[in-house]
Amino acid sequence: MPPPPNDWRIVVPVKDQAHAKSRLHPPDGVERAALAHAFALDTLSAVFATLPPAHVVVVSSDAAIRTFAEGRGARVEADPAAGLNLALRQGLRRIAEEPFSGGTGLLLGDLPALRPEDLEQALVECAKHPRSVVPDATGEGTVLLAAQRRGDLEPRFGPGSARAHAERAHRLELALPRLRTDVDDDEGLTAASTLGLGPHTRGVLAGRR
Repeated sequence: MPPPPNDWRIVVPVKDQAHAKSRLHPPDGVERAALAHAFALDTLSAVFATLPPAHVVVVSSDAAIRTFAEGRGARVEADPAAGLNLALRQGLRRIAEEPFSGGTGLLLGDLPALRPEDLEQALVECAKHPRSVVPDATGEGTVLLAAQRRGDLEPRFGPGSARAHAERAHRLELALPRLRTDVDDDEGLTAASTLGLGPHTRGVLAGRR
């Protein structure tokens, strides 16, 4: 039987904000690090509203993100600072330490338009397949990689990752633009803004710290 949404374990990697989003050019008066931090907070808030926080592993060495995640009951692992895929594998190792029968997902941490209902719907669809991949809005990258069995995940994030993941996973072209819009550059921020940003990102863009 497929795992219901609240039986999933999710790994969310969050890069140290001081070194994040180098291709993003925020509006005047908005710091890039503050904006990247807000993206992560909005993503994690949506995840915590979908799953029990104890089912979430956040991989990050950013002190503010670690404090936010731990304060809500999530588990936190230090980022080995050796790239996204190794960070995700670090989170998977943490999940492997506990017995459970649900699914496992790897979710990007820069989805500021994400809402809980988007993630829940995606997990319902992912649960219909042994392994699944949800590509980003361009169709090239990956926003969510999932498997019903935790040992079935092999993260291959990077350029062309959707195609690489689809070699072993069912590709899901879900009509969930808020899930599929990750923000790496100005174009991504414009698209996410059109869909509706989360409160942390809206606050930073409005000049509130």
